[in-house]
Amino acid sequence: MSTKPRHHPSRRGFCLCCLAAPALAATGVWLTPRQAYAEALGIVELIRSEAAKAPIATHRLRGGVTVLEGSGGNIAVLTSADGKLLVDAGISVSQRQVSAALAELGPQPVTHVINTHWHFDHANGNEWLSSLSPQIIAHENTRKHLSTMQRVEDWNYDFSPLSAAALPTELFSKERTVAMRGSTIALSYYGAAHTDSDIAARFVEADILHTGDTYWNGVYPFIDYSTGGSIDGSIRAAEANLAVTTDRTIIVPGHGQPVSNRAELQAFRDMLVGIRGNVAALKRQGLSVAEIVAARPTADWDAKWGGFVIDPAFFTRLVAQGV
Repeated sequence: MSTKPRHHPSRRGFCLCCLAAPALAATGVWLTPRQAYAEALGIVELIRSEAAKAPIATHRLRGGVTVLEGSGGNIAVLTSADGKLLVDAGISVSQRQVSAALAELGPQPVTHVINTHWHFDHANGNEWLSSLSPQIIAHENTRKHLSTMQRVEDWNYDFSPLSAAALPTELFSKERTVAMRGSTIALSYYGAAHTDSDIAARFVEADILHTGDTYWNGVYPFIDYSTGGSIDGSIRAAEANLAVTTDRTIIVPGHGQPVSNRAELQAFRDMLVGIRGNVAALKRQGLSVAEIVAARPTADWDAKWGGFVIDPAFFTRLVAQGV
């Protein structure tokens, strides 16, 4: 399926070494998410600078669908006689590499761009793609967040609005279907999950599901409480993904190894449920967040899930916000 070998997800983390080291202060005390990101000298700027030079790995699936890995979130591309449809847009500074990868898939123009949610590593690429005049489709909350200055507290960052031309113009609230020649793309809203703007994109005939950031394959996920996310919503989204997939379904996560399956998705859901249960039990005992972190409620899962930007202490704090 893939034209390049699979590798450790740290490359997809845009310089994991720059993020993990500052998270533990010289005293051995875990920093808050805000402190850790401040110590990392500005995670958003770091991500952008790394994306500007990161290569794009191409993973060919089936039914004309390909995954482009390397510009923020994983991008799914449907190439058809009608044109190219992109699920997520990556980061604008990757324009040169993404353009070259798209050209390798064929001469068809980009006619549709779907944003799975508003975060900049999935929607910032709208800025350059808008010059190609595609339909830009998203949930109505995605346009709301992209239209104004939007703060993410856990990143200690204020995101500027996209330009008017880069904003989604084809909006929906619950469900929408996009038809390309020989392919149907079913879009559905999760409700509040990773954010309050998350949607699934299902390539019906090819049986491929792009989950956006409701699924991070093999790594702890970020939950954006600033824009409506929660651990309980994340669990509900994982269960919704399981409900519409089978063992044959190819699953494209927002981050992590870009070609996944139902068994890996099930493991992700079970991890979320297990850690939530552990954190909730510690919280019922009256422990502070610092004490909960020190108790290591993620320990059973850290070896598999803890090697990315969202380290065990950070993820524990995120879960504790929502239980």
